[in-house]
Amino acid sequence: MPPCADKLGRPIHDLRISVTDRCNFRCPYCMPAELYGEDYEFLPKADLLSFEEIERLARLFVDLGVEKLRITGGEPLLRHGLPRLIERLAAIPGQRDIALTTNGYLLESQAAALREAGLERVTVSLDSFDEAVFERMSGRSFGPQRVIAGIDAAKRAGIGPIKINCVVQRGVNDHTLVDLARAYRGTGHIVRFIEYMDVGTLNGWDLSQVVTAAEIVERIGAEFPIEPVDRNYRGEVANRYRYRDGSGEIGIIASVSEPFCGECTRARLTIEGKLVTCLFAADGVDLRAPMRAGASDDELRKLIEDVWTRRTDRYSEERAELTARGDSSTRKAKIEMYQIGG
Repeated sequence: MPPCADKLGRPIHDLRISVTDRCNFRCPYCMPAELYGEDYEFLPKADLLSFEEIERLARLFVDLGVEKLRITGGEPLLRHGLPRLIERLAAIPGQRDIALTTNGYLLESQAAALREAGLERVTVSLDSFDEAVFERMSGRSFGPQRVIAGIDAAKRAGIGPIKINCVVQRGVNDHTLVDLARAYRGTGHIVRFIEYMDVGTLNGWDLSQVVTAAEIVERIGAEFPIEPVDRNYRGEVANRYRYRDGSGEIGIIASVSEPFCGECTRARLTIEGKLVTCLFAADGVDLRAPMRAGASDDELRKLIEDVWTRRTDRYSEERAELTARGDSSTRKAKIEMYQIGG
């Protein structure tokens, strides 16, 4: 079956699967502590997709053209028995890549089991090496040491390449960017700097907090000369730059200053089984209810195909166009990032 494409000709190629809404961090740009306190009620287990349900839906997405599967959260390493899910997904014919996005705090103890189950790549969030900055951005009273240990454990387990994501906020951690680049330059790991985005509705996003891709390139390049290189594939979100001395590369995700909606090939499956077609969407289409009501594979596949072929999402491009005119009308209700994994 050939890949299905949306109204703008974008094929379905990547599926991000959220396996939990829980997280052990309280990053202000995702799950601020003042809103998600210790008594916050997350979804009950019965509302979450089971591993069997996730595997079934993943197979249907692969039938429609998906080749890359990424496990997200919340914090996915909080989902009990996660290696069993990785093993199930790795056995799906047609998938070519299984990856995991994590804050890394629990990675050290799980890396070997995840690799054995079939995990190929991992992306770890690490916003700063500076202890005070890390505490502020993680919303927790501990430093980055366990995250760093998790990255090292993933490398020992044979997971790679390892990508390290840093969300850049002006006045918060932008003064530590060069330190992060320096630490992983020459290691084979790829640090990716992400413009602070207006995902969800609760993170207090403001355009003045955005450090643009051009500024990030200028800061890193002033310390370590870099040059742009081509993307690896259509739909890759990061602009790639390599160090001119051959010591590796970095990536910059410029959703605000250089929107890339026109190449977006990502579908998202939420924790409760909704198909979401854009990171900035207000809602998704329920797949769990028809699946639990007895829908056949053909019926579910047709539902997924119908949703994707009607897709016209291009939020970041629309936001850029309106922002240029001083219009803030795109600031609407959106699904929170912890529910769809970024």
